[in-house]
Amino acid sequence: MMRKWTIQAAVILLGIMFQMNAANAERYIYGKNEIDLSYEKDCYLQQEGPDWELMKKRLKVKGIYMTGYTVAMTESFNKLIDLVKTTELNAVVIDVKDDNGLMTYSSDLPDVDFTGANKKVRIKDIDAVMKILRGNNIYSIARIVTFKDRIAGDKYANLAVKNTSGGIWRDRHGMSWLNPYNRESWDYLVDIAEEAAAKGFNEIQFDYVRFPTDGNTKIIDYGTSAAGKSKAEAIAEFLSYGRERLSKMGVVVSADVFGLVTTATDDMRIGQHLESIAKSVDVICPMVYPSHYGKGSYGVAEPDFEPYKIVNRSMSVAQERINAMKDVRRKAVLRPWLQDFTASYLDRYKRYGPAEVRAQIDATYDAGQEEWLLWNAGNVFTSGALLKE
Repeated sequence: MMRKWTIQAAVILLGIMFQMNAANAERYIYGKNEIDLSYEKDCYLQQEGPDWELMKKRLKVKGIYMTGYTVAMTESFNKLIDLVKTTELNAVVIDVKDDNGLMTYSSDLPDVDFTGANKKVRIKDIDAVMKILRGNNIYSIARIVTFKDRIAGDKYANLAVKNTSGGIWRDRHGMSWLNPYNRESWDYLVDIAEEAAAKGFNEIQFDYVRFPTDGNTKIIDYGTSAAGKSKAEAIAEFLSYGRERLSKMGVVVSADVFGLVTTATDDMRIGQHLESIAKSVDVICPMVYPSHYGKGSYGVAEPDFEPYKIVNRSMSVAQERINAMKDVRRKAVLRPWLQDFTASYLDRYKRYGPAEVRAQIDATYDAGQEEWLLWNAGNVFTSGALLKE
């Protein structure tokens, strides 16, 4: 049985830690301006709590992605902050729980610490990072890799996807996954999300919010909790549960989905069905990278060479489907992930520069959306594609 600990207790402990670390508070540099992050002795008692109402104000997000490594490297971090400040960008997506299940900053949640997810923390002072983002009016999004989690999956075997022999199932990379049907795995993930919200993130973004696909899926046993419930229902219910808890803290909830989800009429056997997810989150982020589409997709011989066509077709169809949803009190806004990298792993590929990146942004606008995110795993972005402020 997992040990439960309330987010309120975590916040109290954070306050105690602020006081203990007061004498050693770090100073962060942004450009030529030094931001003094030293705390007063009674800073925890004096500081104001997060203003959840302000967080509820929706922004037309135009953002970039940062790993924990990038945030931890002052020069790289400052360079990207400067890019946001000098262009049309206004948001950053930061890894909170990464693709391996590791936390990028130290979590105070006992269940998380017990898994060993704190063992390779890169961001030493997340509060200082959040202060910089707030000080520069940058919208912050916490990326939480969801069910793909070898750390928690290995430590909490009762939460992991199992094989038909009763052992932990692993994908072709040897990774274990949390079982999307298991409500205890939901709590583990949403507890982390609540802690990130308490740190001041404006939005929680759930990535890998799906069932596993790589590996021998024929020997998977999801257990009795899967009885009578489809994969699409499980994913939608998890997201609804997360939004229910997180909405009380005023944060926006988003979900990353495969690009093909925009046009697929079923859940692609991974639990991602567009209309179901649209009822469960505030924002859907389809990963419509042209390089990820097979030859001939949407009648395009080589999708990587036609970034505008691929993005526009994907997002136009998705928008039509969202618009067609009737009698739905809340339905998600669409905000695509766009390709800001060269897919040199393809046999034939196009080198992506300002024209290719801008073509995707234009395709997004022409499809009826007003928001977008740029993905580059190395966090090197094409500034020439962005409008200057």
